[in-house]
Amino acid sequence: MEGTYQAPSGGSNGYHHGGSTQSNRFRKGSRSNSRLRDPIDTASRVPVRHQQQQQETTDAPPCTDFDMAYFQSYSHVGIHEEMIKDRVRTETYRNAILQHQNYITGKVVVDVGCGTGILSIFCAQAGAKRVYAVDASEIALQANEVVKANNLSDTVIVLHGRVEDVVIDEKVDVIISEWMGYMLLYESMLGSVITARDRWLKPGGLILPSTATLYMAPVTHPDRYTESIDFWRNVYGIDMSAMLPLAKQCAFEEPSVETITGENVLTWPHVVKQVDCYTITIHELESVTTRFKFQSMMRAPFHGFAFWFDVEFSGPVIFPVNSDAPSSVNGSSSHNQPTDGNNQRKKRANPNEALVLSTAPEDPPTHWQQTLIYFYDPIEVEQDQLIDGSVTLSQSRENRRFMNIHLEYASGGRSFVKESVMR
Repeated sequence: MEGTYQAPSGGSNGYHHGGSTQSNRFRKGSRSNSRLRDPIDTASRVPVRHQQQQQETTDAPPCTDFDMAYFQSYSHVGIHEEMIKDRVRTETYRNAILQHQNYITGKVVVDVGCGTGILSIFCAQAGAKRVYAVDASEIALQANEVVKANNLSDTVIVLHGRVEDVVIDEKVDVIISEWMGYMLLYESMLGSVITARDRWLKPGGLILPSTATLYMAPVTHPDRYTESIDFWRNVYGIDMSAMLPLAKQCAFEEPSVETITGENVLTWPHVVKQVDCYTITIHELESVTTRFKFQSMMRAPFHGFAFWFDVEFSGPVIFPVNSDAPSSVNGSSSHNQPTDGNNQRKKRANPNEALVLSTAPEDPPTHWQQTLIYFYDPIEVEQDQLIDGSVTLSQSRENRRFMNIHLEYASGGRSFVKESVMR
């Protein structure tokens, strides 16, 4: 999501003109009917491989109650229906698999967080020799039945367990995963992809998607503010302005997942974080910090910041990558510099032919929509007025799948701080 802005090679610039609105959707992986459950050995129910072999992965983080609740949320069919019906998402993944079919045919693939198994089946249809479909949620049981119903049990092996715990007794040629959460990093599922990469991926192997970019931009959204706040000023002729402080807190305290259009965006977007799936480390995900400076393209009320992302499906590394090389990021912050794994990142094959899945406001809408952080009160900005500051996104100490957001911003001689948690 980002001046004169230049897009990363082979990708989009995160901003295009045009777009459409859509109604709110429930959050991916955050359903209100989730229940904590103990791990269940389901081997007697279906022939899906349920593995909890911690002895081989002594460095694996413990599976917490929060993790169990997260996995359980993905047992509900509705969340998978929503994702599969997102044609932008699903068709881009299928096209990426077909575009890289020569890297998949006759090869071994691992699908991290396979869900219903649709990406695993796409890989099997593309000629994969073997696909390990891994999911810690009980949706793995249904995935196994889907695989059997499509006569692919000899090719697709469903493993019910965490990537950190399951055992695969061979190296793999390809890792595929739909790991992206709201604001890209919410849910922290990328850590599981990194674990799979470091455990099983052969040197020169393929990761789909290969790179990701998170963007942010200031936005104006008068309709949203009117709908949620100004409504209380006159309710059937009654002055309910006393409700305003509570209304603002309830409406804008936490990040909001909704769809905006290009007309809401005040400036060119700014790159918050670039992710190279071949080299990024788990440590880098703990905290990301960037400084920004925007120049408003119009006179308008400034209501907050929007975040979105895109991912790129490019070819594999031409030369082997040393996955043990230290990250080029010192500590856990990023200042708009792509990490290169201490110069370990090599050239990609056919970078100009890369597919891009974008969640930008001006691209076709997806179930990710955009994530907005609203201010309690708008700031009036003039055309060409500067907006600068910093944002830090960090994993919650309480639950690493939650995201703490710390915003500092200044404009027109006034400074502000906004803190929120994406739960």
